[in-house]
Amino acid sequence: MAKNKIKLFCFLFALAFACSTFANPVRDAVEHTYTQEIGVREKTGNNDGDRVETYLKATGLGKGNAWCAAFVAWTFQQAGVKTIKSAYSPDWFKKNVVYTRGETKPYTANKGDVFGLYFPEKGRIAHVGFIHSQEGDYYITVEGNTNQAGSREGDGVYKKRRPKRTIYKVADYVRCD
Repeated sequence: MAKNKIKLFCFLFALAFACSTFANPVRDAVEHTYTQEIGVREKTGNNDGDRVETYLKATGLGKGNAWCAAFVAWTFQQAGVKTIKSAYSPDWFKKNVVYTRGETKPYTANKGDVFGLYFPEKGRIAHVGFIHSQEGDYYITVEGNTNQAGSREGDGVYKKRRPKRTIYKVADYVRCD
């Protein structure tokens, strides 16, 4: 009995070590999926086009709707991650939150984490995307329905460089626990 407990402890310790130290194949699949979409653009600038409509369908919506959160949902579906299917940005932060601006607990960026931007005029998180990496005081992100300027109503999927201070919340849907 004691041997089995020791074996279980060793297995769980090894799993925790592997998740924190080595590549996570699920994160890799999420990263591969969203990076392949960089460069997708709307057809007419009205939340439309084949790829955009595919993202929207992942959440049950059709063309013409804002699609940053639908892009996140579609990416997770393609990577085989079971998560919510919402195109409403605030829904992505009802659980699995690992960072909220103003908290003192440390947060280390993980590729595939979902970030949210808060818009005071909306009174809520109104744009989401993926954290890809961290460079000093910046996160490198991949996000849909943005543009070169970083708008929440853009025209495509872009890789962006956002100051850490602008990120309001982060959720981790690819936990290794």
